[in-house]
Amino acid sequence: MSCIRFNTPAQRLQMAATAPTMRTPEEVAQHYRSPEVTESKLRRLRLLAQSDNPKIRERVAADYHTPADLVAALAKDPDPGVRATLARNETVSCDILRELAHDESETVRGFVAINYFVPQDAMAELAEDESPVVRGLVEWKAKLASEERVEA
Repeated sequence: MSCIRFNTPAQRLQMAATAPTMRTPEEVAQHYRSPEVTESKLRRLRLLAQSDNPKIRERVAADYHTPADLVAALAKDPDPGVRATLARNETVSCDILRELAHDESETVRGFVAINYFVPQDAMAELAEDESPVVRGLVEWKAKLASEERVEA
């Protein structure tokens, strides 16, 4: 017996008529809302930011609800992984991103370069970075942005 399935034109029409519709990202987001940010969550973030484990501090750096004072402290964290995670966070202020654009770690500067919310003056500095990797990321992002403008 063959495992190939042959549908008649009528069956194909029926399947197309009963197929589920695709939702837009906005419609999906309406059905799966994040819980409200509470004082309890903020206290947990503050507690976790004090952990000796850099992976736990990275989790705090990645959170979109991390308070500004913790973000400023994490920007000076001794672990480059924490600073790199912070550089990827799209809610980090422009001032912090400018600071991270001068980080000693090439990885941190690279993640600043691909953050869509990095200020233009920091991008100009990163375009002249000593690291060919960072300069390459700046070029890649510029090319990607120009392609998006062409499509629009």
